Amino acid sequence: MKDFTLILAIIAIAILALISCSSSKKTQADTRSDVALAPQTIVPDTFVLPLIPEVLTDPGERAAYLLSHFWDRFDFSDRELIQRPEITEQAFVDYINILPSVSREEGDRSLMYTLGKAASDTMFYRHFATLFEKYFYDPNSPFRNEEYYLPLLQQFVQSPLLQEEVVSRYAFQLDMALKNRIGQKSNDFHYTLESGLTFSLYELQSEYTLLMFSNPGCPTCEAVMAQLNSSKPLNDALAMNTTSRTMLAILNLYPDEDITAWFSYLPQMPARWINAYDKEMEITRKKLYDIKAIPTLYLLDKEKKVILKDTSIEAIESFFSVVH
Repeated sequence: MKDFTLILAIIAIAILALISCSSSKKTQADTRSDVALAPQTIVPDTFVLPLIPEVLTDPGERAAYLLSHFWDRFDFSDRELIQRPEITEQAFVDYINILPSVSREEGDRSLMYTLGKAASDTMFYRHFATLFEKYFYDPNSPFRNEEYYLPLLQQFVQSPLLQEEVVSRYAFQLDMALKNRIGQKSNDFHYTLESGLTFSLYELQSEYTLLMFSNPGCPTCEAVMAQLNSSKPLNDALAMNTTSRTMLAILNLYPDEDITAWFSYLPQMPARWINAYDKEMEITRKKLYDIKAIPTLYLLDKEKKVILKDTSIEAIESFFSVVH
């Protein structure tokens, strides 16, 4: 895994204080006037948070204002700051930490504002593109979020500020990100069992399907399989399966080509799961799923619509903790 040494476990106290603090009440008209007049002076060779008008007392309003003005005091003409991760990248991490505090619409507006500020300089634009990719797309990033990343990708593929080969990479990422989105039907495919019988994903009748892409002998896969196999919320859901109704089916699929290795490892796979392989390499050939890392987990509903995409064990357990 990559070393995200700049990531903070807790949002900086100063930022939290700025969002949560309150002040004297004023009318909406006064608020609009004072907000418009709030000075935002650029401070060189450092990062300074924007000045939030005191009339904004609601934490949500303060967070929205902070995001929409976060970079106003940052000097995007100073390229030396690109080489100062303790300033620029740390500020970037603090910035994306605030995004969940506002609505998706406000978050998207803020992301476009940030990209627009960076576009004032080609090198800064390219640097911020790599930061967005690192934190929103990298499978090892604790901030990974495809929904935040999508509108950015749509801008990257049209940007004249990026090199052609970089645009091609972002175009591929965009194509894959648009597949199997949350709320949409997942791509169908065929899987083959140890017996040689082949079925399609859509033939699998269950209230929920946990789809896991894994490789035999992969240490991380083994750890994830063990954790899923011992998970109380998942075992409780599996215990609800009857001869007439399947609450949860766990499809553990090997998407690669070394079938001998898969057969050798099969006895170590959980017996209650559907352990299968992609005989025709359909998923890889047709690029049906964005498998950035192994293992990759999806949770699907009865109609095979995506509930959780490229998700975590914790998110899956949280979901089944409230399913009865």
